[in-house]
Amino acid sequence: MNGKAFLVLSDGTVFEGRGFGSEGETIGEVVFNTSMTGYQEILTDPSYKGQIVTMTYSQIGNYGVNEEDIESLGGPKAEGFVVKEYIDYRSNWRASQSLGRYLRDHKIVCIEGIDTRALTRHLRDHGARMGIISTVDPDPAALLDKVRKHPGISAFDLVREVTTKETYTWNKGVWKWQPTDAEVQSYENKNSSLIPHPSSFRIVVYDFGVKFNILRNFSDAGFAVTVVPAETPAEAVLEMNPDGIILSNGPGDPETVTYAIENTKKLMGRKPIFGICLGHQILGLAMGGRTYKLKFGHHGGNHPVKDLSTGRVEITSQNHNYCVDIKSLHGQVSLTHRNLYDGTEEGMKHVELPVFSVQHHPEAGPGPNDAAHIFSRFKTMIEDSKKE
Repeated sequence: MNGKAFLVLSDGTVFEGRGFGSEGETIGEVVFNTSMTGYQEILTDPSYKGQIVTMTYSQIGNYGVNEEDIESLGGPKAEGFVVKEYIDYRSNWRASQSLGRYLRDHKIVCIEGIDTRALTRHLRDHGARMGIISTVDPDPAALLDKVRKHPGISAFDLVREVTTKETYTWNKGVWKWQPTDAEVQSYENKNSSLIPHPSSFRIVVYDFGVKFNILRNFSDAGFAVTVVPAETPAEAVLEMNPDGIILSNGPGDPETVTYAIENTKKLMGRKPIFGICLGHQILGLAMGGRTYKLKFGHHGGNHPVKDLSTGRVEITSQNHNYCVDIKSLHGQVSLTHRNLYDGTEEGMKHVELPVFSVQHHPEAGPGPNDAAHIFSRFKTMIEDSKKE
């Protein structure tokens, strides 16, 4: 454990607590996540680049961290971590190390021992705020000056910081607690818990900050997956002649990812396209629509979303600060999903082209699996497009 630490928001609100993880300072947009578990997946989700994550659940660290439940290479992508009570003692048979050691190893500055309920209510009432965590500067006034000089995360193209540098393929499925005998035999080695799957269609995934669980679910659904860097030209993707194209999740303001918007314009009508989270927003902008920023965003594993095509309500995993204004698309798409917490629009389907997208995360990781069927829905869209 470290000593005294401070969290200072850009509006002057100060929280005093104790540091854990790495010594130092970090600045980011402070958001709260309502998931009760899954902190390792949350920390390694590239969509959190530029943000300091507050967990609303009171005790964090109980089950440590492991080698399988990561959502990206290179360690945590969140800028900092805020919890009510950090539990240093890990109790889980899968754990390989404590959360605190993992965060120290990756130089993530964290704070515990603050009233996270008060912080969450403040963000809910006043909106997400830039903030700074420091274990080295005890002067809140100086910390406030530092955070107010920060331009905010919308000033940066964060996708460039998290995307892959090279194209790669993926053929591993979702971790399974009790795999079948056939699945056990297909493990790549005795220590692997990720299972290769046969494929029927080839897809190219634009990596705007893709979570591994998206790739795992596509593999499970029977796709051969190729992942490409975010700035890959549309022409290069079309030369690969995939059966479909995925626009992945990712961090930041979608309007900063201009190259992705332009590439998407070129790809629409050429191949079936499925967008997830940031990919959904990029699709909306590529069609000439607009996006807007939510007051405090949707972050958590318990958001009810109604699938308007089936009438089914699904509990979903969410992580976004921006939404697409469906009305701004002037009838090019139909609304497919709606968030039942606040009525925001969560999905759309093009009225003519094989193109659809969702704002929530059907792959979960962490979260419920209610929306996992959407990966198979994309396969059906590809099959239908080939009949035409």
